[in-house]
Amino acid sequence: MTQDNCLANAQLVLPERMLHGAVFVEDGRIAGLEEGDHVPVGAIDLDGDVLTPGLIELHTDNMERHIAPRPKVTWPREAAILAHDAELAGCGITTVFDALRVGSVVSTDRTGYGKYARELASELVALRKTGFLKINHHIHLRAEVCSETLIEELDEFSAADGIGILSLMDHTPGQRQFRDLTTLRNYFKGKYALSDTEFAEHIERQKGLQSRLGKAHEAAAVATAKRLGAVLASHDDTTADQVATSARHGVQLAEFPTTIEAAQASNDHGIAVMMGAPNLVRGGSHAGNVSALELAQNDLLDILSSDYIPAGLMLAAFQLAGVWKDLPRAIACVTAHPAKAAGLTSRGRIAVGLEPDFVRVAVLDGQPLIRETWRAGTRIA
Repeated sequence: MTQDNCLANAQLVLPERMLHGAVFVEDGRIAGLEEGDHVPVGAIDLDGDVLTPGLIELHTDNMERHIAPRPKVTWPREAAILAHDAELAGCGITTVFDALRVGSVVSTDRTGYGKYARELASELVALRKTGFLKINHHIHLRAEVCSETLIEELDEFSAADGIGILSLMDHTPGQRQFRDLTTLRNYFKGKYALSDTEFAEHIERQKGLQSRLGKAHEAAAVATAKRLGAVLASHDDTTADQVATSARHGVQLAEFPTTIEAAQASNDHGIAVMMGAPNLVRGGSHAGNVSALELAQNDLLDILSSDYIPAGLMLAAFQLAGVWKDLPRAIACVTAHPAKAAGLTSRGRIAVGLEPDFVRVAVLDGQPLIRETWRAGTRIA
């Protein structure tokens, strides 16, 4: 920032209200707020734009997309991580939990389920130490129950890796996210060019894996989350019974429940409900599951995740503000609420004493246009 470390003449999105004013930064912390359109000497004049806290992303596989931009195509890892980092900064995301799948199918490579998480995590941690990354990167392990190697891959991680979230995933065909086999067939045949025979073989193989190893894998994942001190998340819960099981495991975050029944049950158990921003922006789930809008309208939505489109996070928050007629409440779904769910107490709000992560947003015809991003008081995009 400049002389007085001040962003002025902004529409500040505070935890529960809007404030037209200025925010002051000193010694790496938010030092104070001031109401009014006065611009102190040396301050940065935001010309009345909206200023939100830096966005916090709990579940995105965007880094995987940079590393493997096409089936069987790999990109140099360091370059991919840096490109991913820059993209997120430009989208207003200042803290990310990069989702890495653990649990692979090594007997076949047709569907891209090979091992990669340990190696990539090491490279990410090493690059983080160089200081070249613009934003805060944490690790989110997506534990695939329907796999061959989950336990051995989980054993490769220790508390020294600083794993923030571990989610329980079960992508066995015919249930949870993939209840509709027609949708699954179209997805896999389109992405991996599988023949009908190959797709049928894939279905039988995955169901067999879940039958043989599912319970052991689930127990190992729950135990690993405790060993690593990671927040435990469920993934694609569909029924109240599945949510009850998640609650017994100690789940604190429900990622993408597929039905309103599961979202309501999660709410009843005190489990934060997270939905995908693309679901809200597109007007529904690409897999035919419950819409984020329906959950929002029923007060069952706590957190948004960009999932596979980083630029969707701020856009979805502003759309959610239109639903609720409350911008601070909507912005909390991409800032304060994910911070709380992940145990991050020093960020996620514009408040005195917290970290100065900010996003400057212009609004054109109701649409948010991100103009600048600051992390720890330094402009990064």
